[in-house]
Amino acid sequence: MPRGDKSKYSGKQKRQAEHIEEGYEKRGISEGEAERRAWATVNKMTGGGKKEGGSGHGKKMNKAPARKGGRLGGKAAAQRPAAARSASARKAAATRKRHGKSGRKSGKKAR
Repeated sequence: MPRGDKSKYSGKQKRQAEHIEEGYEKRGISEGEAERRAWATVNKMTGGGKKEGGSGHGKKMNKAPARKGGRLGGKAAAQRPAAARSASARKAAATRKRHGKSGRKSGKKAR
C-alpha cells in the first residue's frame, strides 16, 4: 500500500477528515496543509485505518485531539480595544494584590 493511500479508512473516518479539513480552511490555512492536519487528527483519534488490515482496526477512539483543535478562544478579547484590555489587566492585578494572591502556586494546573 503506497503512502497516502486511504483505502483502509472507513467512510466515517473520511467524513471526519473532510469536516476537520473544512474547519482548518475556514481559519485561513492552505488547502494542502489543512488536509495534512485533518488526516493527522483522524489518525491520532482512531489509530489509523479502521477497515480490516488497517493499523487502527479494533482500537477504541480517542476524542481528545478533536476537542483540543476545537478550542479557538481569543476572539472576544481581540475585538476589544487595547485600552479596555489593559484596564482589565490592571484591575485584575490590583485584585490579586488586594487578596494577596500571586497566581497559581499549587494544584493540578500549576505544573
